[in-house]
This record gives sequence, structure tokens and C-alpha cells, in this order.
Amino acid sequence: MLKRIRDLREDDDLTQEYVAKTILNCTRSAYSKMESGTRIISIDDLITLADFYNVSLDYLVGRVDNKEDHYSKK
Repeated sequence: MLKRIRDLREDDDLTQEYVAKTILNCTRSAYSKMESGTRIISIDDLITLADFYNVSLDYLVGRVDNKEDHYSKK
């Protein structure tokens, strides 16, 4: 999961500072600890990140491997 979160950020060429301040409203240090696994990521933050990166929670936490499989068209 942590690698996915970092990879999504890096794929979008975003800094930890940007995601921390703009998306999660926390410090860069707190976000860095989330990415490294030394701080637990809250479910609210996981939902916010999944919404921001337009991926499912299942993808974000590693339950599915394809980013595109999470939304079914109705």
C-alpha cells in the first residue's frame, strides 16, 4: 500500500509537501511518515487520497492490481 501511495504521487510529479498541504492538510513531515509506514494513515486520509488520484480504495491498499478495474459503468 505504501509503495502505491508513493508511486501515485511520483507518477503525477507531485512533492510530499504538495500532497501534505494541499490534499491532506497536514505537514510534510506527517505525510512523509505516512508514506514510510511510521505513521498510521487514517481511513479518511485513504479515502481522500483515493479520490484525489481517482483510484479505488481496493487499488490503493493492494486488494486489486489494476487501477482501471474499480469503477463499473452503470
